[in-house]
Amino acid sequence: MSTRQTAMQGKVCLVTGANSGIGKATALELARMGATVVMVCREAARGKAAQEEITQASGNTSVDLLIADLSSQEAIRKLVADFKQRYTNLHVLINNAGVAMLRRTETVDRQEMTLAVNYLAPFLLTNLLLDTLKASAPARIINVSSDAQARGKIQFDALQSEHNYQFMRAYSQSKLALVMFTYELARQLQGSGVTANCLHPGFVATGIGQRGSGALGAVITNIIFTFLGISPEEGAQTSLYLATSPAVADITGKYFVKSVPKRSSAASYNEALQDVLWNESAKLVHLS
Repeated sequence: MSTRQTAMQGKVCLVTGANSGIGKATALELARMGATVVMVCREAARGKAAQEEITQASGNTSVDLLIADLSSQEAIRKLVADFKQRYTNLHVLINNAGVAMLRRTETVDRQEMTLAVNYLAPFLLTNLLLDTLKASAPARIINVSSDAQARGKIQFDALQSEHNYQFMRAYSQSKLALVMFTYELARQLQGSGVTANCLHPGFVATGIGQRGSGALGAVITNIIFTFLGISPEEGAQTSLYLATSPAVADITGKYFVKSVPKRSSAASYNEALQDVLWNESAKLVHLS
């Protein structure tokens, strides 16, 4: 075996949204590097197909599959229970799953879907796995954000976008919230051996905007992403760098673009707002 094939040997890596796009490309490359990869997928059939494809392409039989709809807080809690039944360690958590809803949709928990999947799900999942991550240190948390965070504004009086829903405003808010969460989390984890970083993967050709967009919306979105987007493999490079590179083993609380730390929006560094957001988020996901 080459050094590359064993670079992540013995490491347990959990990747959400792993059946397509950036998540699938990330899971495949981690498997090729010898990691134990736990794929989290929403649909069993698509998840199983991706799992088989990754196992075959990587030659790594340690590719596991857990099914969870991350828009449901109950499903996230069950996911964590299922994971902890199978594994005692977690070295890399990649919160990759995301949506961009053209129309306002509510989850089973009566949360606005974009906020729930893009931000509240990583917030809850990460917090519920913190004990395992700390026990596995050194460990890394990677949150896949977007450059849309630069246009985001946290509207505490309208987090759920109940009135005058605009999909880019909701999307930008969710991605800014994810960056702010990353910074607050990194601060709380200082000295624990667990790092937390976030990233913009680039404009990637994925199906992110097709869920709940209707037939015409799905076609239009697919055309835009196909002709203007980079490949999922290119989009996965920064996630993989943060998950595996020795160069960032001790780097935490940063926002990366093309594997280089960059400044995120000015608002994202407001520690008072980070604290308010954390407390409000904890209430929304019933986190004690």
